[in-house]
Amino acid sequence: MINQRSSGILAHITSLPSPYGIGDIGTSSYRFIDFLIDCDQRYWQFLPIGPTHNLFDYSPYMSSSAFAGSFLILSPDLLFDAGLISSSSLNKHPDFSPYFTDFIMVEDYKKKLQQEAYSNFHPDNFPDYQSFLNDNSWIDDYAVFMTCKEVYDDAGWFSWPRELSSRSESALQKFIAENTHRINYYRFEQFEFFRQWQLLQSYASEQGIHLFGDLPIYVSYDSVDVWANQDIFTLDRNTFKPTHVSGVPPDYFSETGQRWGNPLYDWQNENKQVQEKLIEWWSNRLAHLFTLVNMVRIDHFRGFASYWSIPEDCQTAMDGEWLKGPGKSFFSRIEDNLGQLNIVAEDLGIITTEVENLRDELDFPGMKVLQFAFDGNPDNSFLPHNFTTPRCIVYSGTHDNNTTVGWFLSDKLNNNQREHIKKVANRDPHDHRGSHLDLIFLAQSSISMLCIFPLQDILGFGEDCKMNSPGTAKGNWRWRCGGDFLTPEVAQQMRESTQRFNRGKKGQENN
Repeated sequence: MINQRSSGILAHITSLPSPYGIGDIGTSSYRFIDFLIDCDQRYWQFLPIGPTHNLFDYSPYMSSSAFAGSFLILSPDLLFDAGLISSSSLNKHPDFSPYFTDFIMVEDYKKKLQQEAYSNFHPDNFPDYQSFLNDNSWIDDYAVFMTCKEVYDDAGWFSWPRELSSRSESALQKFIAENTHRINYYRFEQFEFFRQWQLLQSYASEQGIHLFGDLPIYVSYDSVDVWANQDIFTLDRNTFKPTHVSGVPPDYFSETGQRWGNPLYDWQNENKQVQEKLIEWWSNRLAHLFTLVNMVRIDHFRGFASYWSIPEDCQTAMDGEWLKGPGKSFFSRIEDNLGQLNIVAEDLGIITTEVENLRDELDFPGMKVLQFAFDGNPDNSFLPHNFTTPRCIVYSGTHDNNTTVGWFLSDKLNNNQREHIKKVANRDPHDHRGSHLDLIFLAQSSISMLCIFPLQDILGFGEDCKMNSPGTAKGNWRWRCGGDFLTPEVAQQMRESTQRFNRGKKGQENN
């Protein structure tokens, strides 16, 4: 758990500098960890790392698996170092943009590399391969699922032949026998991902960097998780369609609410076997994630207190209803299985006392976002001088926000608000420069035990560099940082600020 004042940077792996069109878990990540050290940071937060899909604009929050890793962020350099691809394949890549991820182009390039790597892979040369398969029972379902997607032209599992959709044992065995080669390809893909990830983990640990992961509360309808565990989701057993789906009700930001469309967990089912399987699946999910990272943010934490249930045939979120979530007893059972959970609760949006009480009873830190602090309300709980506990994570913004510079210059604020921000940061109210530095100052000087800054805010980038625009279906998740921007000057500025407020390793060593 967070036990001393610290600071960190939020940057998704795909956004890191790389010649291969996308950041990866090899050289890209090692160099970024070196940059974190130069900045005297202790935490690296990133978005979910599961497989993504063109159908959902490659959103990391709509993955085909809650357990698997994305082959898109596999490192070509580490494939070469392992003798799995040739130097000509490594060096013969498209002329990718250093500032933008073209997922279609990257996917085509990475698939070719993976096919070559698989053709050169011999399990006898990797003694950990069989034990990896034995220790990760989810891989077999994942490999079969992905192979079915290939065979049936990427159709959703609910559109496959009924005997496969319903997981008939005889049909599955027949399919496996007929497609062993491709199934083994996906087993290899995941072995290689986690082999590379373990190397990254070791490097981060050696450098004293904590890996801070992200867990979406819901999983994609067209995922191996729903296909392999149909009885714990709100599905019609005949049609395989969800009976109810996820979302949030109408609010200030949307007159019709948000209809996310994920099938809901069947928390209302009174069958004890279903409830036990829900606990088992969640225990396995969290246990797996905690083998990869040191700390986890649970997105949409409020869903464990109460969640918005929308009938599947409703086109908007307006006709949903609040249903009671699994609450504290759920986490107590998980902790019985796993021990203390190093979890951060995403408690943003319209949060009730019930949600706050659940968060506090579990002793999970919540989130404070400074871009939400300056609405004119002097009692706004996101204002640093109103923080009542150090048990929180303070952010300048998140991946769903505009960059701080983009926000400060946007029509979301008027000049009076801009001047007020400058005054709170003890700056000249008429000097509109350096707004990102103002929020960094306010966060690092606060009582919060941990502050996190999007990489765009460290660099002072504008609106064109934001990662995601909620409510838009296309064009997100593509921002990348050119390597030339991660300069010694930027690192020095961040290091001095971090040490000034006793959040860096060096600053605390001197106390």
